Amino acid sequence: MSARLHRLANGLTVAVEPMAGIETVAVGLYADAGARSEPAGLAGLAHMVEHMVFKGAGGRSAKGIAEAIEDRGGSINAWTARDHTVFQARLLADDLALGTNIIADLARAPDLDAEELERERHVVLAELGEARDTPDDIIFDHLQGAAFAGQPLGQPVLGHEETIAAIDVPAMRRWIAEQYRPDGLVLAAAGKVDEDALLRLAEDLFGDMAPGAAPKPSPAVFAVGTHHDRRRFDQLHVAIGFAGVGHRDPDLHALSLFSSAAGGGMSSRLFQQVREERGLAYSIYSWAQSYAETGLFGVYCAAARGDAGEALAISRRILIETAETLTQAELDRARAQAKAGLLMGLESVAARADHMARMIQIHGRIVPPAETIAELDAVTLAQARAAGARALASGEALATVGGKLAKAA
Repeated sequence: MSARLHRLANGLTVAVEPMAGIETVAVGLYADAGARSEPAGLAGLAHMVEHMVFKGAGGRSAKGIAEAIEDRGGSINAWTARDHTVFQARLLADDLALGTNIIADLARAPDLDAEELERERHVVLAELGEARDTPDDIIFDHLQGAAFAGQPLGQPVLGHEETIAAIDVPAMRRWIAEQYRPDGLVLAAAGKVDEDALLRLAEDLFGDMAPGAAPKPSPAVFAVGTHHDRRRFDQLHVAIGFAGVGHRDPDLHALSLFSSAAGGGMSSRLFQQVREERGLAYSIYSWAQSYAETGLFGVYCAAARGDAGEALAISRRILIETAETLTQAELDRARAQAKAGLLMGLESVAARADHMARMIQIHGRIVPPAETIAELDAVTLAQARAAGARALASGEALATVGGKLAKAA
């Protein structure tokens, strides 16, 4: 059966995809507000709210929320990104109402107790400390900050010690009231799900919300910045970034395929030339990340401190060469990987719900996988080369973790 979309009178979107041969369901509430929408001085607020709603909501304690789901064999999770927040439950099909009710409570009726906030603040600070002690994790925050310096999109999702300390209960309540608005919410379910039952739940649990949309975040502009974390680790971690493209940019798929050919797998130029032929790095790859109005194309490399400068210099050269000499065979291989990745990634009920919701948030509709595959098939060699050249012409942001990068790089 195909996925279908409905909208409540107040603007909240409901998406449902019944799947044959499945006995479980994934249901999630997707808000189009994340870390980039946070007020100045409160970086980490969206993530803290995501944590705090699980401390008690809708008359259930933190333990009560966990037990209600796990007594039925299900699981519940949430995550915060720079441009969206998600609350999702995985359950047996008969427990759709339970999962949807709890998710509604998390978003609409959290306790947000001040004493619980003080305890959870320590948990989030520990999470921040763990991230900072993981160089191949924190470097991406450093690169994001360098690429969008001084802008909300450049702030880390986890925040900083001083901004985490500044978060209080009134700030969290304002965030929920301002950002979790019907026009920006998608309730999506996939698996063994009854469409009419989900629509009734949506109306009962969210239909009384006043219409409205969350404030739009300010547009971000790519910056040519640097961030050097001089703490010493066994390896030097390096990431370079270039201006990417927004979700609706005509070059979206062309840049994604260029990135894949340049450094997306073991057959890519970066992997073969930097790792396999020269042995300069254990880990090296490229990626492309999009947001509403902009994006980031980047390369990450982890190498011995003495090799990192050479690995970076070679990586820069490879990117330029790829934009000039990308072959049809490389493009076709990248295309096959993208198509397989899309379809393989949609084989779980949770992934189906995620995909529906994100397509609605980005395009205002459910985009069938076949349409995306057709768009990938339409990318020409000239378009992929041009998308790569366009990104490289934007200038470079640079982040390092683990020591000083050799000047020769």
